[in-house]
Amino acid sequence: MPTQPPTANPVCEDNRTALTKGALKRAFLDNLFYFQGKFPALATRNDYYMALAYTVRDRLLQRWISTAEAYAASQARTVAYLSAEFLLGPHLGNNLLNLGIYDTARQALRELGLSFEEILAQEEEPGLGNGGLGRLAACFLDSMATLEIPSLGYGIRYEFGIFAQDIVDGGQVELTDKWLRFGNPWEIPRPEWAVEVHLGGHTHHFVDRDGRHRAQWVPAMTVMGTPYDTPILGYRNNTANTLRLWRAEAPESFDLTTFNRGDYWGAVNKKVISENITKVLYPNDEQIQGKELRLQQQYFFVACSLKDMMRIMRNQGIPLEKFHQKFAVQLNDTHPAVAIAELMRILIDEQDMEWDRAWSITRNTFAYTNHTLLPEALEQWPVHLFGRVLPRHMELIMEINARFLDEVRIRFLGDHDRLARMSLINEHGERYVRMANLACVGSQAINGVAALHTELLKQDVLADFYAFAPKKFSNKTNGVTPRRFVALANPRLARLLDRTIGDGWVRDLDRLRGLETYADDAAFRSEWRYIKRAVKEDFAGFARRRLGVAIDPNSLFDVQVKRIHEYKRQHLNVLHIVALYHRIKNDPNVTITPRTFIFGGKAAPGYHMAKLMIRLITAVGDTINRDPDVRDLLKVVFLPNFNVGAGQWVYPAAELSEQISTAGKEASGTGNMKFMMNGALTIGTLDGANIEIREEAGPENFFLFGLTTEEVQAMQRQGYRPPDWYHANPELKAVLDLIRDGHFCRGDRHLFQPLVDHLINHDPYMLLADFQSYVDCQADVGEAYRDKERWSRMAILNVARSGKFSSDRTIRDYCRDIWRVEPKSVQLSSRNDLRLDLGKQGA
Repeated sequence: MPTQPPTANPVCEDNRTALTKGALKRAFLDNLFYFQGKFPALATRNDYYMALAYTVRDRLLQRWISTAEAYAASQARTVAYLSAEFLLGPHLGNNLLNLGIYDTARQALRELGLSFEEILAQEEEPGLGNGGLGRLAACFLDSMATLEIPSLGYGIRYEFGIFAQDIVDGGQVELTDKWLRFGNPWEIPRPEWAVEVHLGGHTHHFVDRDGRHRAQWVPAMTVMGTPYDTPILGYRNNTANTLRLWRAEAPESFDLTTFNRGDYWGAVNKKVISENITKVLYPNDEQIQGKELRLQQQYFFVACSLKDMMRIMRNQGIPLEKFHQKFAVQLNDTHPAVAIAELMRILIDEQDMEWDRAWSITRNTFAYTNHTLLPEALEQWPVHLFGRVLPRHMELIMEINARFLDEVRIRFLGDHDRLARMSLINEHGERYVRMANLACVGSQAINGVAALHTELLKQDVLADFYAFAPKKFSNKTNGVTPRRFVALANPRLARLLDRTIGDGWVRDLDRLRGLETYADDAAFRSEWRYIKRAVKEDFAGFARRRLGVAIDPNSLFDVQVKRIHEYKRQHLNVLHIVALYHRIKNDPNVTITPRTFIFGGKAAPGYHMAKLMIRLITAVGDTINRDPDVRDLLKVVFLPNFNVGAGQWVYPAAELSEQISTAGKEASGTGNMKFMMNGALTIGTLDGANIEIREEAGPENFFLFGLTTEEVQAMQRQGYRPPDWYHANPELKAVLDLIRDGHFCRGDRHLFQPLVDHLINHDPYMLLADFQSYVDCQADVGEAYRDKERWSRMAILNVARSGKFSSDRTIRDYCRDIWRVEPKSVQLSSRNDLRLDLGKQGA
């Protein structure tokens, strides 16, 4: 990992901006004293963390202000990235890395007698995201700043994350994620830019003096949206873009008149109701109240964001007719899709624009990224709910739909089924607003996130829209940032890469191709194994500290960390573990490659089957880890509350990456890319980005198993019968019977019966059909791992060929094909420049 800081502008050198060790030490002590109000004898670890965070933030602010000045002066075309999630991970280490002072800061703190590692570990991870969609958004922000792309991230400042996961008696327990309890030093509130957002009420229609039909929204509720800004620093450049998150507040937080009447609850009731909107990430929507709150959340943040964009245009003197030229707005899945109706409302109702002109601006502003192939995950809202929360938007969506269906009728004469499928309103039974259809109709571009995913969108999920407007569709395979997930997370590997091929790979991951020639170098392979062993020992120490469990660094680290869901098939992984356990118990002399199976991930609070899958993982682990016949060969570890910080320990240590979703169900995956960059080999189906990973790494460096998408579809058409697979495979039957009969839960025959019965009688994700192929492939994995030279060569080639999966490449593709945005370089400004500007204004 590069250790030398970038050359600083001599004009800007002072204790707030200088990057030298001495300046960092002085600034750190100043911030401990003046910001935290502590001296060392009283300071806590959190005080030290906050002091260091403010020290780093000062250096970000210089770049942040310089970036804002550059963008405003040039009126640069800007990407507005709208996402309900931003799974950022800890800020401190990443910002130190991007500033080029990571090692300098470590040395400064050590000279002050402090533990750099303990201070890093003190940071609370922002509870702003949950899964791959949010982590992708965070990687994109990193890449846009690194590539100097003018951009703004827009989202919600959740007071509490989705939940903090604990494991109690083997089961998931959801705890409140109080990530803000000690404050957040990286954000700056901007109350002067707060905006009003309306909800509920009704619409009033009238004819104006010019004889034109007009509509006025008469809301029932008004909330304030206050922006909180976080700088997102590029790697070793002067660009610091902005992540702007919105917090909901009441216009008047305390009603004194009501309080004086003795109604103490009524005095703060509006504050409580308003702040609920941004209280928690993904409130449980099993009940209608939860659905309403989620819809309010989505509208709230897009309404705030569009108002903010309007403010920026006014400040830069850009006419409203050029909105689509100033902003390229990317919808990260359907959560922000209501922005299409909101921009139409602003243009028509507030700006008095004709429909056709407003629609042209709107449609040329937005682009839509689809992240799912699961029909149940395509967001829909009951019409009665949508109309109650957003009455004017419901009218506009109806009008958009009527005009759009007229176009469909002309193109596809008499095709009533097509009209029903493409309508923005699902008319089957209870009526629903289809947000994916709205996103397709109101966007100028639609993209999938892996080659197979995009093809399946064209052929199936969005086939009608592809037939209607094929030029809208393109593929943008996901990527991840190598800064966080290699340079920061795996410094041992990063230093080896620097010594071997130079440090340019951090900004240009294609340079990793230079490693290919070293794959056949025995000395290099030996050094590679030495480093991997050290990284695995690091993880073993982490697991011992966090879980109190001892794991063997000599064993194969077999890892599956991701959201717990049936289609991701963590339970297929468990069936293989039980099969190995069963073999060892029946034949103590059987040849088994020692393995440590590592799991992590959260199940949605209302998803009973996923929570039962976690219970199965921990139950099997508890039995195996205590059994003296097995525990030296197999170990099962479940990491609770898996997040980005934990991932920075897991990805570098992993040797086998489990990407075992049912073919045709995973849109892309990004964990598979993080594992590949760190030298783990993949066992997987031909699903999502696995296909492209296999193409890049070479089929001989990928462990492939399972049905293809076409075979899955054919089997579903013919009538898949899981009982046939259960009875035809003795080992599979023995494994399922062992689980069902209570062997792993102290004889309780009821605990796992729902899961086993569901597999035998339904098995919607075809675990039983893929079981034997998976088990056979795992045998190949074990054999390959026993050949250390072969395994090392395969791992080196996986890293060498991972360049395609940098989020930098993905962002370049978006900029070229969808956003049409050019980089804008930034020159550092100093406080002297600011004084000069103020002096000119005063003159």
